Amino acid sequence: MPLDDSRGTIRPMMRLALPVFVSQSLILIVGYTDWWLTGHYLAGSAPKAAMGLMAYYMWMLQSLFSVFQIGATALVARFTGARQSHRAERVLHQALLAGLALASVATLISSFVGDSFVRLMQLESDAAQLAAEYVWIVTPVIPAIMVLSIGSSCLSAAGDTLTGALISALAVLINVLVGASLVIGWGPIPQLGWRGLPIGTLTAECTAALIMCFTLIRGRAGMRLRLRQMRPHSATMRRLLRIGIPGGIDIATMLGCQLGYFAIIGTLGTVATAAHGLGVQIEALAYLPGHAFSIAASTLTGQYLGAGKPQQATRCALTCCLAGGSFMTVVGLGFFFKSDQITLFFTGNPDDPAGALAAHLLQIAAVSMPFLATMMILSGALRGAGDTRWTLMTTTFGLILVRIPGACWLAWYGLRVPGTDWVVTGVIGAWIAMVADVAVRGLLLLGRFYHGGWRTIKV
Repeated sequence: MPLDDSRGTIRPMMRLALPVFVSQSLILIVGYTDWWLTGHYLAGSAPKAAMGLMAYYMWMLQSLFSVFQIGATALVARFTGARQSHRAERVLHQALLAGLALASVATLISSFVGDSFVRLMQLESDAAQLAAEYVWIVTPVIPAIMVLSIGSSCLSAAGDTLTGALISALAVLINVLVGASLVIGWGPIPQLGWRGLPIGTLTAECTAALIMCFTLIRGRAGMRLRLRQMRPHSATMRRLLRIGIPGGIDIATMLGCQLGYFAIIGTLGTVATAAHGLGVQIEALAYLPGHAFSIAASTLTGQYLGAGKPQQATRCALTCCLAGGSFMTVVGLGFFFKSDQITLFFTGNPDDPAGALAAHLLQIAAVSMPFLATMMILSGALRGAGDTRWTLMTTTFGLILVRIPGACWLAWYGLRVPGTDWVVTGVIGAWIAMVADVAVRGLLLLGRFYHGGWRTIKV
């Protein structure tokens, strides 16, 4: 769906961003429902700590295919902007082919090393057992996640974010209904407790992947899956990987550091781990506009550059950044002033130590919202332009040189605030290190964007 200049900037941006915002909101409802069920029907801090790790694990599975998603997004957007739909369609087939190979390997590895992964994250015994069970149940869903991730990315880059949103909405409905009914045990449905959560995820993801396959076979937005084209095309694959590999390393670096960050917090005990997991899940509300406008910025930037209009690409990226940043700042204000009420909804107990600690973490996160918006949305714009090397360097600098050493120092050793008796330590110190990392990366990406080198990158 090539761009129509007569519609200006706002309408194309909102047409792309709104479906993504809605679909991501629905996906977040699944996470919130799982946390609500965990807080109200599964006793103790162990399920909450396991839930926190499983949020990272599912993010890791979705990030596995980022090499192909990022490369496909940049190429499909460029080819769509240049009105070369046959070349965009070829990118879809190459991305799916490569993704299928990776998904097969990842499923095999997860089947054998899932328990080792959980132990590496420093969870205590009860929480570790629950997390290992979750990993074992959801491992078969990896190929389905691949189909959804790559299919949605290609459709979005072609200008169709609505289809992915509708499929996500159905997946959310299935996940919530199946998961809740199995955790609680409604009517004739057996009460499985903790196991109901991953079974709901498994059912929803597999159903959604089948619908995505059917949609692509029928064809949408100039993208159609043709089995006879599911064979390697070396020139397209090289272009896909040339763009995607730096972006994939960027995501892998971020994921690896995030898991290392989680492991640092895991050494602080079950309550700190549970509070961190709950805080991250609630904070995800602020990511909704950031992710939506990041997708819009990526698509619009890539398509305008493909059409030979770098000025329009710049204007659209800045408009997306301003719109997303405004929304995220408002959410941050809610976190700062209503943190106690928000965490109480999920725990159901005002005396829950994890909930009380998570409320303080939300107030810390609120400070980072303008920087987080800049980081998320400009990263999307630069990736859409094919400037994946710069985002990789920024991620590496912020996480490896700021967040991880800062979290180790503040979480384990602490820092006394000058002129007071207050010592910043524990999980609160780790979150302050996270805010510092986000601020540094946001400023670096802003500098790169205004430098303008991304406008001349060839894909």
